[in-house]
Amino acid sequence: MPDFGFGQPRGGIIQTAFVVADVDDAVAWWTSDLRAGPFFLLPDWSGGDPVYRGAPSTAVVRIAMGFAGHMQIELIQALDDAPSVYKELLDRTGPGLHHFGVASANLDGDIARMEADGYALAFRAGVGSGEVAYMDRGPTDPAMIELIEASPGMDANFTAMWEESVGWDGRDPLRRR
Repeated sequence: MPDFGFGQPRGGIIQTAFVVADVDDAVAWWTSDLRAGPFFLLPDWSGGDPVYRGAPSTAVVRIAMGFAGHMQIELIQALDDAPSVYKELLDRTGPGLHHFGVASANLDGDIARMEADGYALAFRAGVGSGEVAYMDRGPTDPAMIELIEASPGMDANFTAMWEESVGWDGRDPLRRR
């Protein structure tokens, strides 16, 4: 039985995220070629009290989130050249797979556990319903892991997006939430 209203298990992958050159182009491809969507836009996000590799962050990104089945797809466009976990990928390899999102019931405990397993805390910021933390073990791993604080607000927000994807007719592929 899934732990979240959008059908994903607690502690399992709930999101696959990509850094893209342009959110509008990426949404067009995901909706037309893969029939995922609709996507919901956060036009300029930096997070609450963002910290990138131990220092305050000023990076701003544009994000679109949608669903392909029960998997949330996140598309992220860097809007500036400020140092960030997103710019790291762009500088190293260009656009592509960036992270897998995993729901965390104990963010600080999961950060400590992952640090003990060789991960570094690359980015941490507040979101509307809690916090997120990006854990990085280096470029030999396929992607970072984003710990997403599991909360009723996170579940309600993601579930509302998922519900709009069920039976979606392809109209209005990019929406503001």
